[in-house]
Amino acid sequence: MWLLLLEAFLAMMVLVFIVWWTMFSGRKPDPVNNDAQNVPEAPDEPGRR
Repeated sequence: MWLLLLEAFLAMMVLVFIVWWTMFSGRKPDPVNNDAQNVPEAPDEPGRR
């Protein structure tokens, strides 16, 4: 009986590891597109609303 519980526990740990691994191994942001997002906006012209 304890062998079945051990096997079930190990299978659950493998599943948790696979889910954890895939959660944080997504596509990294493209550095070319990342620079476009960091460009500061031009200030508004005075008197214009």
